[in-house]
Parts: sequence; structure tokens; C-alpha cells
Amino acid sequence: MTGNGLAVVHDADAVPDAVMHALARETRLSETSFVQSADAGGADYRHRIWMPSGEIPFAGHPSLGAAAAVAHARDKRRATYVQQTEAGLQPVEVEMDGRLARVSMLQEPARFGPELDPDEVLQTVGLDGDDADPALPAQVVSTGVEQMLVQLRSAAALSGLLPDYDRIGALLRAYGAIVLYVSAVDVEAGTAHARAFTGSAAIGEDPATGSAAGPLCAHVAERAGVTALDIVQGEEMRRPSRLRAAIEGDRVRVGGDAVVVLEGTLHLDA
Repeated sequence: MTGNGLAVVHDADAVPDAVMHALARETRLSETSFVQSADAGGADYRHRIWMPSGEIPFAGHPSLGAAAAVAHARDKRRATYVQQTEAGLQPVEVEMDGRLARVSMLQEPARFGPELDPDEVLQTVGLDGDDADPALPAQVVSTGVEQMLVQLRSAAALSGLLPDYDRIGALLRAYGAIVLYVSAVDVEAGTAHARAFTGSAAIGEDPATGSAAGPLCAHVAERAGVTALDIVQGEEMRRPSRLRAAIEGDRVRVGGDAVVVLEGTLHLDA
């Protein structure tokens, strides 16, 4: 009961989009994954990812969790899958130990978007530009989907954030991003403490955001030359998570642990 929960629906080829969206709203999780047959060469399965607000092209913790669920369902101790998402094809490696999985994936090559005014960004969480890390500018970065990154001088400030979701949502929409990722990076230690805020109070804070961990790693590598980060997130929500990110060629590998906690049958013909 820590980290970020995920619902994975197998054999979802015949599930209509409207039902996927309805189920994502029903679970009330940050994302719900649907595994379908791939229609792209080289892919093992197609991965559709839905938030309660609608479908998104790519996400990190669902990619790890869905691969673990697929390996578990296929009774595989070790597996390498290539998932197909709207963002492209991403290789995912899985090692199962019972219901526990260790999973990592290569995300898409980093795309660096506009730099932002840290004062404008931080005001949405009750801080101002003086709290920003001057060595790591606020910026929109993507390794599959755009994320808004802003770094703080001190990790202590993270516990006092006051998110204004209306303002966060408006700012995210202005830049085509899906999450505001606020972090404090210790460059020398190669660690980061992060919090992630969506653009809706109904969804709220996210306890583990792999699709933002990858951009943060790429951002820190580009600005500070640090090529690996161990990222702690979700502590303020009492759902602690740990994500590991490292530069691998022109991509970022992001990994973490997952565990199967519930299995069942979903009846969509009732």
C-alpha cells in the first residue's frame, strides 16, 4: 500500500474507448492501463493509458506496472517486452520474484522545451522564485510526454507546498504538459526528492511519476553532467516510492519495483 497504484486490464482489444475512460474514472487511480494486441512492427503489445480526465500518450509507472502484470499473467520469471504507446516503442525489462517485480524501461529520447519563469511556476504551489535552484532552470522536458520541471534550493521546502490546482492546470495547459514536477536535487549525491501535481484537484498529487523522473534525469544530465538519479517521491502522501533513472545512450532508463496486490475478472457485458 505504498507507491502509485495501477489497474491493468488484459485482453482489451474489444474494449471501446468510452468504456476505457469510464473505467479509469471508476478506479479513481492516477492511471488505468489497457493491454491490447500490437499493430506496430517489433512491439509485443499495445499499451493504452487513461487518466480519469482522458487518454494520455505515455506514462512511466503504468509502463512498469503493465509490464509486470503481463509477465505475471504469462508466468514469466524474466522477460523483455517492447510496448507500443502513442509516443513510440519502448523496451521494458521485467524480473519477477513471485508477485514482486523489478522493472525498468527505456523512455523516448529527451526533448527540451521552453525555459520558464520560476516565479510564475512556483507561485502555483505557494512559493516564489527565490526558492528556485539557480543552477537548474525551470523547463518543460519530455521523454514521451511533456512534463513541467522546477527545482528548489532546499528539500525542506517540499513539505510546505500549497498547490493551487486551478493555476497549475492553466499553466500546464499553456505548455502542453501533464504534471508539475517539483523537486530538490542533490547533484553531488545523485539523489532527488520530488512531488508531482496534476492539473486537477480531482486527481491531485501523484505518488510516483516515471514519465517525469526520466525528464528530470535528462535535465540534470544536460545542466549538471550527472547521469543517474535516485528519486524519492510520495513521502508527503504517506505513499513513498523510489524511482531510479540513468542515461543510457540517447535515452533514459527508468526503473522501480512493482507488486501484484489484486487479481480478478472484469465483466463488461453486464
